[in-house]
Amino acid sequence: MLSVVALHPVGEDVFATFSVHPSTVIGILALGAIYWWRARAEARAPTAGQILSFVAGLTVLFLVLNGPLHDLSDDYLFSAHMVQHLLLTMLVPPLLIAGIPGWMIRPALRIPGVFPVAKRIGSGLGAFLIFSGTMVGWHIPQAYNLAMAHHPVHIVEHLCFLVAATIMWWPLMSSLPEVPRLAYPAQMLYAFLLMLPMELISIFITYADTVLYPFYAQAPRIWAITALQDQRIGGLIMWIPGTLIFVGILSAVFFKWSASGMDDAASAQVERLPSAADIGAPVQWQPAETPATPR
Repeated sequence: MLSVVALHPVGEDVFATFSVHPSTVIGILALGAIYWWRARAEARAPTAGQILSFVAGLTVLFLVLNGPLHDLSDDYLFSAHMVQHLLLTMLVPPLLIAGIPGWMIRPALRIPGVFPVAKRIGSGLGAFLIFSGTMVGWHIPQAYNLAMAHHPVHIVEHLCFLVAATIMWWPLMSSLPEVPRLAYPAQMLYAFLLMLPMELISIFITYADTVLYPFYAQAPRIWAITALQDQRIGGLIMWIPGTLIFVGILSAVFFKWSASGMDDAASAQVERLPSAADIGAPVQWQPAETPATPR
């Protein structure tokens, strides 16, 4: 039977306990409270689908930052840490964004200086630079090892991933007309470019001949996986699923673009069809011109 504890599990008993960390619970409850408060302040409610998406995002966030996955990533396996980062950046933010209606965050645009920054981020370039810089920066061995050695720094790392990933998803999922989504062709280019930094990091990690992160070299071995094998598995987890997610986004946007093009063509074709009045109008006969008789 699972028990809720505040301490990390030891060795192979990692799945026998479910650790809960108060800081994560406080943060998740705060997000839920702000969501509820904004709905009350506007005297309207999000749709059932939006509420379900937001709650799902908070639930995934709780499971990622607590329990066996958190303990494996913090104490034993680099590969588990990569799974954690992938969920923090590729699943939690889109669920939260899909659950937040535009009217709920529109008042934030009235804060001085927020709207110009939001426009720059929404253009795509700013979001790309913030997300890519965050991913590359925190995977530099010195920064990564610092986060593993000091828990407050580790918390800051995860917050950086969440914020940068939310910014990254915004040009693809914006619900605000003031800061709209990118056009379909720009979304495709944006998704393609986002793959490149993650692939470079993954290649660097996967093909390294030595353990890049000493914390995991000193961690207790679990399931007979060596530190170097664990590192290569982690690199592949970032490389393959991460790339497939962006390929999926690119493909979905392409099909939406194609569908919108066909809809526009159909609408234009309907506009060119003759009206009922034109069809019912009598046809006026005119005699054909006779060629002039040569003299």
